[in-house]
Amino acid sequence: MHLLKSALPIEPRIPSVPEMEAAPPAELIVVERDPTGVAVITINRPSSLNSLTRLMMVLLAASIRRLDADPAVAALVITGRGRAFCSGVDLTAAEEVFKGDVKDVDANPVAQMERCRKPIIGAVNGFAVTAGFEIALACDILVAGKDAKFIDTHTRYRAREVSLSGMAITAQMAQQWGLVNHVVDNGEVLKKAKEVALAILRNNRDMVLMYKSVINDGFKLDLGHALALEKVILLIISLYFSVTFG
Repeated sequence: MHLLKSALPIEPRIPSVPEMEAAPPAELIVVERDPTGVAVITINRPSSLNSLTRLMMVLLAASIRRLDADPAVAALVITGRGRAFCSGVDLTAAEEVFKGDVKDVDANPVAQMERCRKPIIGAVNGFAVTAGFEIALACDILVAGKDAKFIDTHTRYRAREVSLSGMAITAQMAQQWGLVNHVVDNGEVLKKAKEVALAILRNNRDMVLMYKSVINDGFKLDLGHALALEKVILLIISLYFSVTFG
């Protein structure tokens, strides 16, 4: 069972999603926008290794949705403050999280990441555990510190080995398995993630969105329709370069 895909509907004591978008509590989820078009979302609860409460999940989902709709933002970076990226669901709030409605996508960070049209780069420092690992896997590109560790019980890749052994996947193993794109020194994770984002943004932004759409939508289609979609997109890109550069 996916942890984040079983989140509760928003309860009355928790502010509604529109209220979150109007005034998100900055101490839990911090959003920083760069003039270059890169926005950094920081999970900011280092005292508990950035474990997620129901409120934090709502805030994170709202932040992703809001940045996706912001024309000034072209790429997102998600990271965690302190010694961990995200250590999963806060066990003291587990009942509130686990008895939820799988259709509540507005309060589901992973669902919002999957819907996001813009590239998302994960900057993984320290531990990414269960729900934290799921958030990491939902990123388009992952940068990890050399001491980063991934621990999960429901990953699709080598799932039985990871689940039955309870093994921690090191950054180096994750890179060998194709889960992580870049492994860097621990203090360079966010810097490298921003560099990757800026490298993407040096391309035409409309083309970037189109390519990501092809990649995501292609997995939802059978082979014939996926190839047809690819052909249409390649034609559009070819026409763009022909008109732009002659």
